[in-house]
Amino acid sequence: MHLHLLDMNLIALAVVAILIMAVLVFLYVRKHKNKDTPESLRMEFGPGYDRPLREYASEQNAKAQLEHRENRVENLNIRDFAPMEHEPFSKRWESIQSRFIESPRAAVTEADDLVSSLMSVRGYPLPDFEQRGADISVDHPRVMESYHAAHEIALRVKRDEATTEELRTAMIHFRSLFEMLAQAAASAERKEVA
Repeated sequence: MHLHLLDMNLIALAVVAILIMAVLVFLYVRKHKNKDTPESLRMEFGPGYDRPLREYASEQNAKAQLEHRENRVENLNIRDFAPMEHEPFSKRWESIQSRFIESPRAAVTEADDLVSSLMSVRGYPLPDFEQRGADISVDHPRVMESYHAAHEIALRVKRDEATTEELRTAMIHFRSLFEMLAQAAASAERKEVA
């Protein structure tokens, strides 16, 4: 009788193991079956997928470009802020924001420069704006469109073509980018204080 109970437990365990394996296989097949559809690529790469899709006009080329970006960024030395680096950038950002009312064009230009400096400190290469935008899209795809829009307005400021509403919009975009880039420093600072 005791042996019979042991056999029943082994059979039950085997059935549970088979069911778990079947579910895992089903999920794996389902995930990889539609891996290259626009929806699955958007899920994998986020909003950063739309720009390459427009640029390369092919899902396969857009995916290849995004995978190339991921490989490139893996080889960069992107780092979090050291806590002591956070305060000067935050003070400079507060100063830029406070001057926006009196001198919005200068504030937008300074915000663009500050974000570039911040990216440089974090390890993003600076020479080429498009490359910088592509690099940041790997880790922060939702911010990339804001960065492009804000930078475009900053370029319009230099040509004296930006409207007041565009200047306000640029500052909002730069603020979200600044907060995202500086966020790691703030959390590192809180950990040190605790």
